[in-house]
Amino acid sequence: MRRLLILGLLITVVGGCSGVFFQPYRAHVRTPAQLNLPYEDVYFQAHDGTALHGWFLPAQGNAIGTILFLHGNAENISTHIGSVYWLPAKGFNVFLLDYRGYGVSEGTPSLAGVQDDVDSALKILLARKDVQADRVVVFGQSLGGAIAIYYVAHSRYRAHIRALVTESAFASYHQIAREKLAAFWLSWPLQYPLSWTVSDAYSPSAAVSQVSPIPYLIIHGDQDSIVPLHHGQRLYALAQEPKQLWVVKNGAHIQAFKQQTYRDRFVAYLTKILSVSP
Repeated sequence: MRRLLILGLLITVVGGCSGVFFQPYRAHVRTPAQLNLPYEDVYFQAHDGTALHGWFLPAQGNAIGTILFLHGNAENISTHIGSVYWLPAKGFNVFLLDYRGYGVSEGTPSLAGVQDDVDSALKILLARKDVQADRVVVFGQSLGGAIAIYYVAHSRYRAHIRALVTESAFASYHQIAREKLAAFWLSWPLQYPLSWTVSDAYSPSAAVSQVSPIPYLIIHGDQDSIVPLHHGQRLYALAQEPKQLWVVKNGAHIQAFKQQTYRDRFVAYLTKILSVSP
């Protein structure tokens, strides 16, 4: 009986190595309208035919630029909108994408599939008449940041991407899996062999040097217990210029923009980047 219990726990832990990266939630808990934001439901297809959904939040006044927002691993755009809802008032269009399997997007998430989703989202953004195709920024948080790094490094639309911004992104899929396994007493002895079962085919650390010459801004809290700061520091060390690292003092996971100081600093950064001719 004891042996079966331990085996069951190990199966749970091993399953978590892959499942931890995608924890979708189907229902929307709120809409932009509940935040008094004009918005458009955008329905489109990924290149493989998967039906996807996102919200387009138009800038107030003339748009300075457009931000493609890639959220973290859990829930959906309705819970992550809190990170970007304030940007339209500052003059930025924002497109929030739900990956396949999240919200009302169909399908099942996978590392390869979400790359298709991001590429398809950027394609439809660039075709919009209310989007300046040479003023697009990709902004990803946590898992969305890891996805964004690989995508921007390999995107066929690189010429349109004016900056990459990540907050609380991890440097490696199997490294973060190993760290999570190490935090559980039962899986601690197996952290190395189990973590290597996690694919690093889309590794941010392997791709980040290829982001350049697109400007890259890394934002990371020094008290991030979900994705520790050393991941952001590793990405910064591997990235090529132009690059910046903002370490948020006493900052937790994806919490920088709860502070007005960082909102203002971010707007100034984006405005400067987008004011320069590509």
